Amino acid sequence: MSHVAADLFATHRSMLDDAVEAVGSRGYFSAFPESPSPRVYGETAAADGAAAFDALLGQEFPVAAPGANGAVATEKSPYGKALDVRYPRVTADGVPDLVAAAGAGLVAWRDAGIEARVGVGLEVLKRLHARVFELANAVMHTSGQAFVMAFQAGGAHALDRALESIAYAYAEMTRVPTTAIWEKPGRDASIRMEKTFTVVPRGLALVVGCNTFPTWNSWPGLFASLVTGNPVIVKPHPGAVLPLAITVQACQEVLAEAGFDPHLVTLAAEDPADGLAAVLAVRPEVKLIDFTGGNAFGDWLEDNARQASVFTEKSGVNTVVLDSTDSFKQMCFNLAFSLALYTGQMCTAPQNLFLPARGIETDDGHKSVDDVVAGLAGALTKLVGDDARAVELLGGVVNEGVLERLERAGSGDGKVAIESRQVTHPAFADAVVRTPAVVTLEVSDRSTYESETFGPVAYLIKTEGTAESIEVFRRTATEHGAMTASVYTTDESVVASMRSAALDAGVALSENLTGQIFVNQSAAFSDFHGTGANPAANATFTDGAFVASRFRFIQSRRHI
Repeated sequence: MSHVAADLFATHRSMLDDAVEAVGSRGYFSAFPESPSPRVYGETAAADGAAAFDALLGQEFPVAAPGANGAVATEKSPYGKALDVRYPRVTADGVPDLVAAAGAGLVAWRDAGIEARVGVGLEVLKRLHARVFELANAVMHTSGQAFVMAFQAGGAHALDRALESIAYAYAEMTRVPTTAIWEKPGRDASIRMEKTFTVVPRGLALVVGCNTFPTWNSWPGLFASLVTGNPVIVKPHPGAVLPLAITVQACQEVLAEAGFDPHLVTLAAEDPADGLAAVLAVRPEVKLIDFTGGNAFGDWLEDNARQASVFTEKSGVNTVVLDSTDSFKQMCFNLAFSLALYTGQMCTAPQNLFLPARGIETDDGHKSVDDVVAGLAGALTKLVGDDARAVELLGGVVNEGVLERLERAGSGDGKVAIESRQVTHPAFADAVVRTPAVVTLEVSDRSTYESETFGPVAYLIKTEGTAESIEVFRRTATEHGAMTASVYTTDESVVASMRSAALDAGVALSENLTGQIFVNQSAAFSDFHGTGANPAANATFTDGAFVASRFRFIQSRRHI
């Protein structure tokens, strides 16, 4: 181990120990403050971060990318701000050089040992945290998240998820001792052997980034692969390159300072027409792939990248079952907030709200379907009725596909019960901001609600009763996948039925959320994001299975 890497591990050991303890206890833990307040980060931190972000615009981004030829600028801010950042462009012709450079440092990285790699990984997190305001601006203007959400989900919470993956990786790598004495009693004398166990990486890792959560979704796999010894090629979504370019830059800086090949982490930016991910994914050197995105390419990866272990998070159909509630007003507020947060552009956002056609019982009396619609509409008006307040919750629409789905809402089955409206952003005149739409459907309208409508469209679906609502949830989640499920009921037998259905379908369940926790949020070190138990995702952030297959224990043995 290099002395620099050894010092880094020692410096960050306390944070690592706290993280390892947290994943065992599942209690609240965070290593990176989520509030962008000047009282937390200093009076000039926000302005300094914004200035650092602005300094990158219209420039060539300084990052090494072996095999690159020319430059590419592909990002468009949902807020209308000109970005024009140019990145080294990698095409299929440059892939052999990129792959060769990425793999050149593998042996030295492997031989450095567990603590060296973990020390480097933790130092990268510290460097990224020092740039958290710069990152927040980059996430905001590539994904459309509002600034506070970009700071939290794209910065502090993403750092916590990355730390969580490093903690799991460290625990799994150190589960087996590096050496052991094996002694078997014999008739005349014992047989004694010394055995050595070495963590050996699988090979190259490929991270395929997404547009909506470029850091939160990419960092767990990136850092799990890196600290277990695998070089990482980062292929960002063309619409959200900058947050991952900053990530790669920080990785390369720390690797070089610690005496390792900086190309152990490389950036592979592309033109959207290049199809670079498909080229990289089937390279024989690539043994690990992390992907977040739609079903089409996720399924293709699982079917075609046979030489690699593929970790996918794809689309799903998230469900809320409405049976009854002892807090109708707070239920409507909680659901409205979940629908509006980041304009529904979250893989965890609720889409299908099932309720009996006869209505539900509440603390405010019986509520018909129309009453529930009115309750949701009233809560949405309070949340996003004022443009200046609305933009801080809604953010911006990430791409044209979301707008197209919103415009089609209600054009087929169903009736638009709550109209979407255009919001004017007070700071960005060209921002594309919309409020959610809610469409009422019959339970027979399966072709509409059994597939994901990604974005600010939710369906209020009438059933014969709660029993049917739960059965339809079980079926749709089992067949089409889901990241989240939720139930509102005052009946413990309904809770039990919903829990059983969630277990059958392999979906995380939230029960009677009426406070400041929402179904589309998950907490690092405590909540598992995805389960790997239904078609929406074949892995979870984060558990032992997510990291353990990224390396192997290779042993040697000798007589003593």
